[in-house]
Amino acid sequence: MRAVLGNLKLGLTSRKFWKVAPVWFICLCYVLFQGGKTSFMLFTMVSLMVVYWIIGGFGGVKRIHGERILSLESERGMLQAGDQVKIKLVLELPQMMPLPYIIVKEILQRHNGESWVFEDSVIPHIRGRAKLEYQTPPLERGRYVFSSTECSSRDIFGLLENKGAFQTGGQFHILPRTVFIPYWRLYSKNSRLAGPETAISFSRRETTQINGVRDYVYGDRISRIHWNATAKTGAWKSKEFEHESLPKTVLVLDAHALGYKNSEQFELAVSTAASLLEYGSRERISMGLCTVGNKVRSFAPTENNLERQRMIHHLVDIHSDGVGKFKGINGQRLFFPPGAFFIFISPMSDEQALRTLNWAKSRQMIPYHIRIGDPKSSTGIGNRALFGGSELFTERGIKGVFVSNLQDLPMVMGGGRHK
Repeated sequence: MRAVLGNLKLGLTSRKFWKVAPVWFICLCYVLFQGGKTSFMLFTMVSLMVVYWIIGGFGGVKRIHGERILSLESERGMLQAGDQVKIKLVLELPQMMPLPYIIVKEILQRHNGESWVFEDSVIPHIRGRAKLEYQTPPLERGRYVFSSTECSSRDIFGLLENKGAFQTGGQFHILPRTVFIPYWRLYSKNSRLAGPETAISFSRRETTQINGVRDYVYGDRISRIHWNATAKTGAWKSKEFEHESLPKTVLVLDAHALGYKNSEQFELAVSTAASLLEYGSRERISMGLCTVGNKVRSFAPTENNLERQRMIHHLVDIHSDGVGKFKGINGQRLFFPPGAFFIFISPMSDEQALRTLNWAKSRQMIPYHIRIGDPKSSTGIGNRALFGGSELFTERGIKGVFVSNLQDLPMVMGGGRHK
């Protein structure tokens, strides 16, 4: 009852009502004071149109509801930055009220405040249904949500316009852009990129603990063949052994706005961290993540895939919201175990960055710096591929690489192939 009274009050105060009411009142006066068939016919026609407009205002577009279907898969699996989303909107219309056409307006909002407007017209079917299909432009990483869908339509005479809105589900997220890293020279037993202070053997020798069964590969020894699995499946199967564990790795992402020249440079840093997390997942490396911005968020090193997905999703809507100088991470000591790799991803290469890397050395960690360059001013890797020409870090025994383009990341991390 309150809803009806609210709609009635809204209708009496609308501009449409005061457009129609004078016309109907004039026709009524014409019938009362003039009389005759012509005046009565005119009054009847106007009254029928008024009834039609009232029904359309209360039971037409305002009663539309619908369902939004999103296509959230791509060739690579989950959507990443640069992918497009296909949207199918199914509208359910009131059958008692014929509508010549409907103009549908949708607004897609990103977590940082950006928005996109999609507007198109559809012609309803006889059974009171309408379908609208469209595709978004390439989207960057982030969380997206659709606001209420607005529908508008005019009557069959094209005189009055009615509007309505409805809300339906439509939330999704876009993962950071990543690149495939086939090999990271840091984990090679012959590499000295980790610095001369470590004497850890990084080769992943197999243990005697059986981890599972895999398909036979040409060259496997006879002692490696799993005879029971071979007899059950009818195909050659080999034993899969566990490997010795590598040192834990912690990725530290600098999210301070002061160090980044533009948003593209920060996106490159986020994509670098996400690509390394994918590499760690494939190679079964115990890897953690720490983002240092306005707040410090830490994830302990782990090989668990669910925890690794939490790290990736944390990177979906991260901002470079750190203000002032780079904040210390002294309060996060529990997340930085001794002997682990400390991978610092930052555009900084000054004393501030050096203090952070020296802090890692004081914790008996192995510091490693991935310096992020500006993609807009990038002219290639050149002789800066090894570390951006920073003598300050080299003198202190701290190694690293310089990255100014995401496509160059596999090359600077290990030459693009496993040796």
